[in-house]
Amino acid sequence: MTYRPIFTLGILSALLVGGSRHEGYAQSRSNPQFLPYSKVGFGLGTSTYFGDLAGYSRPLKSLFTLPRWNVGVMYGRQFTPRIGVRASFTWARITGDDYTYSKSDPLTYSPQFVRNLHFRNDLKEFALIGTYDFIPGGRTPRDRPKLTPYALLGVALVAHNPKALTGRAAEGQPDSTQRWVALQPLGTEGQGQPGYAKPYSLVTISVPIGIGVRYKLSEYLDLAAEIRMTPTFSDYLDDVGGNYPNPADLATPLARAFSNRGFTIDANGNATIKELYAARTGESRQAGLNQLTAAGINPDEFLQRGGGSRIPLKDSYLLTSFQIHYIIPAKIKCPPIR
Repeated sequence: MTYRPIFTLGILSALLVGGSRHEGYAQSRSNPQFLPYSKVGFGLGTSTYFGDLAGYSRPLKSLFTLPRWNVGVMYGRQFTPRIGVRASFTWARITGDDYTYSKSDPLTYSPQFVRNLHFRNDLKEFALIGTYDFIPGGRTPRDRPKLTPYALLGVALVAHNPKALTGRAAEGQPDSTQRWVALQPLGTEGQGQPGYAKPYSLVTISVPIGIGVRYKLSEYLDLAAEIRMTPTFSDYLDDVGGNYPNPADLATPLARAFSNRGFTIDANGNATIKELYAARTGESRQAGLNQLTAAGINPDEFLQRGGGSRIPLKDSYLLTSFQIHYIIPAKIKCPPIR
């Protein structure tokens, strides 16, 4: 495990907290009556993955094809009428599936239909996030507005572990013999073998950015809803990022099976799809490549395992969340009687 993401997160966290405290000090001098307060919260929502198996170029399709869940807890501190900082832990599941994404129109999504990869990944996110309220609060927590829209920006450390299902048919029907297998130790793109890259890290940094709205339920309770996009510095939340390796260079039969799943494709007798498949696997390779070129399709899209998107971004995930916040009662200090 590399310590560079942890070191970078520490620097960004210090800057975020330091900036918030400086802002709080400046506003406390201009508004000495404001009383900082703390809160704790719990939330539930959905999680959606964006990456090689769910492209950025078709955001609505990617957003609604395979949503999953997230659950989180947080502790926050409101330093000024507008500025707050919170620390949170979120457990989120994301998933991607070439077959599910492309089965409605195999010709339009032919590179994915032919590639036929899938994964799921449980993310453990530790985040430090700053919030900015567009409507300032009053002197005490009980004076906060009834409805408060806000923006958020932060940094997070994310532990992840992509997995895939053994013995999975193209249509994805499970049976009792199947199991989820961690993909990173397999080196599905040759990682760790001579002449290939080193294994990718299972820890990365992300940058949560989003918007939300809070509703004051009572003196000590808020209901909040928010949505945030969370780009990461990893291209391997899905275990897909580079080229197909030479199968002979892979260490185990399981690694070879998960590296190239095109051989499990069910083309349903569609001649065009079979020819596209032939271009990728080597059967009648040149004839297949010539047909792709004649059809105006870039043959390289079928020769790459990942990284062929027209929008060259790392993997990311989008979280929606409905939260309940409890305001910790603040002690009001009265001035001494002289």
